[in-house]
Amino acid sequence: MGAILAIDPGTTHSGWVLMHDGRVSDSGVCENADVLEQIQDWGGAAVAIEMIASYGMAVGKEVFETCLWIGRFMQVAGPERVRLVYRKDVKLHLCGSPRAKDPNVRQALIDRWGGKAEAIGTVKAPGPLYGVKSHAWAALGVAVTALETKP
Repeated sequence: MGAILAIDPGTTHSGWVLMHDGRVSDSGVCENADVLEQIQDWGGAAVAIEMIASYGMAVGKEVFETCLWIGRFMQVAGPERVRLVYRKDVKLHLCGSPRAKDPNVRQALIDRWGGKAEAIGTVKAPGPLYGVKSHAWAALGVAVTALETKP
């Protein structure tokens, strides 16, 4: 299966998850410039990026800034290494409904790893998802969807 770096892009910071052979090896939320460096550091990893979709609503400056970062991430990775994953596809794949919300996606991911006690664990006995937080949950959803669905 190899390695995959999944990114939930934002205007200034992005959530990310690095998975090796289906296991989370690292995750976090950091400045976009640092994510660019990570993409270069993990040159052999596939890259999955959450892509913005239009739903006919007016959007603001933040959406366009995020689109610019998606393009920069793609450029650094090389388009042949990148798979764009839409949020609705993540929700549908993990929750069975495109109307699912972020807490539903997070819970579906926790359930896949055996429930909260097993998946997250404690400081003394960390689980495989210990340390995943904030926007890294969305990135984990992108990674799982990219790995389990056809492009």
